[in-house]
Amino acid sequence: MVVLSSSPNLCHIPWKHSIGIRVSTLVKCFSSTNPVGLRTSYEGVRLEEKVDVNEASKTRLDAWISSKINGISRARVQSSIRQGLVSVNGRVIDKVSYSVRAGDVVTCTIAKLQPLRADAEEIPLDITYEDDHVLVVNKPPHMVVHPAPGNVRGTLVNAILNHCSLPNVASTDVGWLSEADDVSEDDLNIDVHPTNQLDCEEASSCSIRPGIVHRLDKGTSGLLVVAKDEHSHAQLAEQFKAHTVTRVYLSLTSGVPTFASGRVEVPIGRDLNNRIRMSAVTGHNYSRSSRHAASGYKVLEVLANGGAAVVEWRLETGRTHQIRVHAKYMGFPLLGDELYGGTKDMALSLLRPRTPSTCHFQLNDLVSSIERPCLHAMILGFKHPWTGKYMHFSCPPPVDFTEILNQLRSIST
Repeated sequence: MVVLSSSPNLCHIPWKHSIGIRVSTLVKCFSSTNPVGLRTSYEGVRLEEKVDVNEASKTRLDAWISSKINGISRARVQSSIRQGLVSVNGRVIDKVSYSVRAGDVVTCTIAKLQPLRADAEEIPLDITYEDDHVLVVNKPPHMVVHPAPGNVRGTLVNAILNHCSLPNVASTDVGWLSEADDVSEDDLNIDVHPTNQLDCEEASSCSIRPGIVHRLDKGTSGLLVVAKDEHSHAQLAEQFKAHTVTRVYLSLTSGVPTFASGRVEVPIGRDLNNRIRMSAVTGHNYSRSSRHAASGYKVLEVLANGGAAVVEWRLETGRTHQIRVHAKYMGFPLLGDELYGGTKDMALSLLRPRTPSTCHFQLNDLVSSIERPCLHAMILGFKHPWTGKYMHFSCPPPVDFTEILNQLRSIST
C-alpha cells in the first residue's frame, strides 16, 4: 500500500487580478456561484514555477504542467499551450511536447474552455428508473457518455436531451471531456443547460438540467445515474466523492486470479508512453499526478479449465479505467481489452491449451467476435438526493456479454 502525500493547496485567481502575480503553488479551483464548493473551473488559474532538477529528465511541457495542477486533464493543458498561454524563460512555447530542463521558469495561464453545443437526438434509452429528480439508465456497449470534440453525436447526453425534451444544450464549468481525458469519476461534474437562456425562462421543461455525475467507458455497458436538477447533481456528486455509492461490476477475464477473492490498492496515473492509457503506479514510478485507487474482486466462476473467469468487482474509488488497470496489474486483463493487454492473441494462448482440439475452430470464432472489454456495471446503489432513501438497482449483462460467457461455458464442458 502506498501512502499518498497531500497535494498543494490550490486557489482560483481571476485573470484580471493575476497579471504580475507570481504563484509557486496552485490551489484547487472553485466557483463562487457553486453552493457546495465543488471544483467547477480551472479558467484563469496561473502557474509560475521553476523546474526542479529531479523533474527535468525528458519531461514534456504538457506533462510537467499537468503534474502541477491537481485534477486537470492533459487535453486542457495542451489547449492552453497551443493558444500561446505558456512560456518558458519568457519565450512563448506552443509545442506541447517541448522538453523542459532543470532551472526553466514555466509560466502558464489555463485557457477558457469553449462550450460545446450538443443537440437532442432520438436515440432509444433503456430506462431502469426515473422520477422528477434522477434518471437511471442501462447504457449499451459502444455508446459514449458525453460529447467531445470530434464526437458530438450519438452520445448518452444527446439521447437524454431528447428524452427530457430539451432541443440543445451547452456545457458549463468543466466543459466537455474526451474519453481519453485523465479525469476520475470522483471529480466528474458535468452540468448541461439550454443554450438559449431567454427561451428557457419561458419554458417549464427547461427546469430540467441533465447532469452527468459519473461515467462509463465507451465499451462498458450497464447502470449510470443522471441528475435532473442542480440539487440532485450536487448531492450525488458528494456521494461519489465520499465513496458511499455502491458500484458492482461483472467482467470476463483472460486467465484467473491467483486468489479467489481479494483487494487491490494501487495508485493509478497517466501512462507516460501512451496518453490514452492509464497505468498502475508503484515504487520509483510514483508521481504527484498518481491517485489513490482501490478495488475489491471475487472470482464467481472459472471457465475453460482456467483460461478465463467471471470476476465481480466492487469499486471503492472511481479512477479512470480503474478496473481495467487493476486487472492488468494483477495479471488477468479483461477479455477483449486491447488497450490493457487483454488481446485476442493472449486469449487464444490461454484458451487453446486448455480446450479440446475439436473446439479450436469454435474458439477462434468466439475470440474474433469480441469487440470490447467484457465489463458490465451490474449494480448501482445510492441515496436519493431529495428523500434520502437508499435506492438499489441491478441489471443483467447485455447479449454480447452473455453470448461470450455461454460459449466459454460450452467449451469448458
